[in-house]
Amino acid sequence: ISHTWFLSIIQNEFRTGKIDLDSTMKLLEKLQMPFDFTHVKHVFKKTVDKRKAHTINIEDFRAIYRTIVHKPELREIFRAYSPNCKILDDTQLIEFLRKEQYETEACETTALEIILKYEPIEEVRKRRQMSFEGFIRYMSSEDCSIFKNNHRTIYQDMNHPLCDYFISSSHNTYLISDQLIGPSHLWGYTSALLKGCRCLEIDCWDGSNNEPVVYHGHTLTSKIPFHSVIQVIDKYAFVASDYPIVLSLENHCSPKQQEVMADYLESILGDKLLTSTTGDTVVTQLPSPEALKFKILVKNKKVGTIEESMLRRNLDSHGETGEISEFEIISDEDETDEKVPLYPKSDSSKRKSERRPSPPPRKKAKVTFTKIAITLSDLVIYTKSEKFVSFEHSLANQKCYENNSIGEVRARKFVKHSAKEFVSHTSRFITRIYPKGTRTNSSNYNPQEFWNVGCQMVALNFQTPGVQMELQNGKFLDNGGCGYILKPEFLRNRNSTFTPHNVGRYSKPMSLSIRLISGHQLPPSNLSKTNKADPLVQIEIYGVPEDQVKKKSSVIKSNALSPRWDETFSFTVQVPELALIRFCVEDEISLVANEFLGQYTLPLLSLSKG
Repeated sequence: ISHTWFLSIIQNEFRTGKIDLDSTMKLLEKLQMPFDFTHVKHVFKKTVDKRKAHTINIEDFRAIYRTIVHKPELREIFRAYSPNCKILDDTQLIEFLRKEQYETEACETTALEIILKYEPIEEVRKRRQMSFEGFIRYMSSEDCSIFKNNHRTIYQDMNHPLCDYFISSSHNTYLISDQLIGPSHLWGYTSALLKGCRCLEIDCWDGSNNEPVVYHGHTLTSKIPFHSVIQVIDKYAFVASDYPIVLSLENHCSPKQQEVMADYLESILGDKLLTSTTGDTVVTQLPSPEALKFKILVKNKKVGTIEESMLRRNLDSHGETGEISEFEIISDEDETDEKVPLYPKSDSSKRKSERRPSPPPRKKAKVTFTKIAITLSDLVIYTKSEKFVSFEHSLANQKCYENNSIGEVRARKFVKHSAKEFVSHTSRFITRIYPKGTRTNSSNYNPQEFWNVGCQMVALNFQTPGVQMELQNGKFLDNGGCGYILKPEFLRNRNSTFTPHNVGRYSKPMSLSIRLISGHQLPPSNLSKTNKADPLVQIEIYGVPEDQVKKKSSVIKSNALSPRWDETFSFTVQVPELALIRFCVEDEISLVANEFLGQYTLPLLSLSKG
């Protein structure tokens, strides 16, 4: 039957006897299977080179189709469930779904839905059966993705207070290259929003003609008008997600231009801009993402309380300013956040015994006064920026709607020396982490270490590819890609004693077994004239320190089309709720160097069995 079906689809193309590479590609598309041009071209070339021709006949095409589509590992599993090796009826398909795909609930309806959706041969479909062609299409579909189907939609409770979620956050969103001389561009905002980012950063400075501009101050990065940034945000805000956006303003403008900013925010964003509390005027708890759907929040310093802002709601406050005084104690070591020598001297050459004890860091007090336009201040409702002093100070004085930004160097010290207090702090207050100032090439830190202590806004340079952004993208695939992920209970509970270095009673060990079977149409090596590569797979787990692990497969020599491993890897994961798993495919160029071919990262708990 499948032979007849195959011929009925392709014979028309062979009326003139033979077809070229272009027509081969078109015909493969007609057969509705995913193809990689490089691989098809190579297999095609191998076929025609034997005859020194440029075209193939119908039998050649069939051979090419089989080489690319009929994977032996799928044939093996199909034969295991099909007694005649040609057809699966619904009961055999159900048995496959239960045993291999762990779909314990699979029944006749499930099987029929799959047959109707994937079986291309009408005759077989009408008999409620599945051919090998249908089986291949099902196995190559989204329904067999390693990512759990129900995690592709919003499945978590969205009614917790905002501080109970990890929030997808971007640093210096306006930059699309480096931090010193590169361009600032509106595309930075568009692309971050389309990736589901929910916290954007805007650095605002006084511009000419009373028009505030956005750029990385004191550098040569180019400038964009503030109003253009807000227009782009207005346009793309809720394309990828309905949940609230936080505009984190790094505000260097004079009060006069702050008023211009406030006017633009109100006139461009209109009803989307949150300008008053959602419930009571007295705020004792942050509202939920659900309660703030389709709303844009302004994060900035604020004069006075929310209650005072609400009383002024209908008055015109133009021309009025308030002053904020901030007191902070700075020790020498805190300054390393911004001022680090780019090439730290290594002292590992000295023997330990020769090292002199370093003097205790000097501490100095610093008071700053900032003038803020009341019209802008009053737009800050649930996200008031508050200078971080210490965990004790926050616990005693900070209100639930006040949040802190902490640089990565200082935050890393807290993770190391006061993780329990850090977890307690993030269970109460939204905490944003940002990259240190010396990352002038827009490199990123590993976000996992700050998610491990419950930091909600771990801001990364979205424009810089690499493992750090792959972890970010992988984590936020979860919960429908809406940019909000509910933190595990032990990071929301205010009495939690969890720390990443000592998980203790919070450990829920999970054993994970991964069988690496095969690869298919992998990107060929850049060094290869043909479609060859020497692929290997690294399986990595990111999570609490105890769970961090990397395992490596063997190398399959010169095969990018269909490498076969059949290797099994076992892991025990102590805190699965925080773990991400990353599959990285590399090409072994030499014994010391590998070339990156591709990767896929996802939350461990979003892994589908089967």
